[in-house]
Amino acid sequence: MAVSISQSRLQKKNLTQVSSDPIVPLWNQDKGSNNRLYFGDNLNILQLLSQEPNVHNSVQLIYIDPPYATGGVFQTRSMEEAYSDTLQGDDYLDFMRKRLELLYGLLADNGSIFLHLDSIMVFHVKVMMDEIFGNGKFRGMITRQKCKPKNYTRKTFGNISDYILYYSKTDSPVWNRPYEDWTEDKIKKEYPYIDEANGVRHKRVPLHAPGIRNGATGQAWRNMLPPPGKHWQYTPDKLDAMDANNEIYWSSNGNPRRKVLFDENKGVPVQDIWLDYLDVNNQNTKTTGYPTEKNPMILQRIIEAATNKGDLVLDCFAGSGTTLAVASTLNRRWIGIDSSQIAIRTILNRFYSGLQPLGDFVGREQPSQSQTSLFGEANDNGAAAQHPGDSIISDFAFYGTLESRDLFNTELTRLTVAG
Repeated sequence: MAVSISQSRLQKKNLTQVSSDPIVPLWNQDKGSNNRLYFGDNLNILQLLSQEPNVHNSVQLIYIDPPYATGGVFQTRSMEEAYSDTLQGDDYLDFMRKRLELLYGLLADNGSIFLHLDSIMVFHVKVMMDEIFGNGKFRGMITRQKCKPKNYTRKTFGNISDYILYYSKTDSPVWNRPYEDWTEDKIKKEYPYIDEANGVRHKRVPLHAPGIRNGATGQAWRNMLPPPGKHWQYTPDKLDAMDANNEIYWSSNGNPRRKVLFDENKGVPVQDIWLDYLDVNNQNTKTTGYPTEKNPMILQRIIEAATNKGDLVLDCFAGSGTTLAVASTLNRRWIGIDSSQIAIRTILNRFYSGLQPLGDFVGREQPSQSQTSLFGEANDNGAAAQHPGDSIISDFAFYGTLESRDLFNTELTRLTVAG
């Protein structure tokens, strides 16, 4: 029988303890917010959400970064235990299956799910998701570089990647194709020509395509036939119009090619290998101090690609709250769930004071009246220091058990005053 992560925490009686008591609204529920943060076992909460008509079959995007079956215990920068990743083998797969089946029911018909894992369990979970979602609903697996190259001592290649499985509920998901910006070098390489008439940079591509056609595109145009086994991409009338509009380049030997202008290009379509989104602990950036925090740019790319403004995003392994914070910035509604007190406290601190500079700072004695934040910073009145560009997030309702009402009083009070 599988043992849930929340059950293992109950046995430890530590700061991550959660209760099986009913989940009730604890804060801000009267504000009519579209956003919710839950403290509790995500299995129980997903079951509750499945009974809500405005959530069931209504979630546009699910992103989850669940435990990876590493067998490890993860600590924050201040050496607090954030969560235990001890489930393995069949117990782990049973744990994931129960949640994925519920998540499938929550997804809208045009919704998508992105599941972040590493090489330990990603292929096992893919087989499971093929079964739950259907083989035809697998839309791709993203390989992400998670850290800089390592000086590995083991007899293998350096492990610098993890994976994101992408599935849709039906064949018609929301999809806003993402593009990367062009670099100057790439522009010159891909669009090497400059039009003499207007100075516009362009590339030249064939006017024909593979396959034989019996219609107009298979016939001669200006006494020229397409190459053997191919056809014109356009009808002769369309080719004449393109030529009159200076859209065709004629080589010195009379071979026509179509001009593709750089100005018409939206950018480089994003592929399934992502090299620019290292974990926050592997680059010069800001962080919450949570051990498995993901790069916000990953979530921005995914949310913008798979949702539109006002859509509902769900993360039932909310961790440091990256999904929730990015969804809020992009004007999406969100639901976040986590069973760890450290995670919830991290999220609430993030909502109030934003991210903090990454770095290993020496410890300093604090005056007894000074209250330090999660990041070891405090100002004169004990509140976490605000940083430029951070915005307070207080437009959400908070849910948990009655016994957890007092656990987050400090963080919620600050948000009440700020909001």
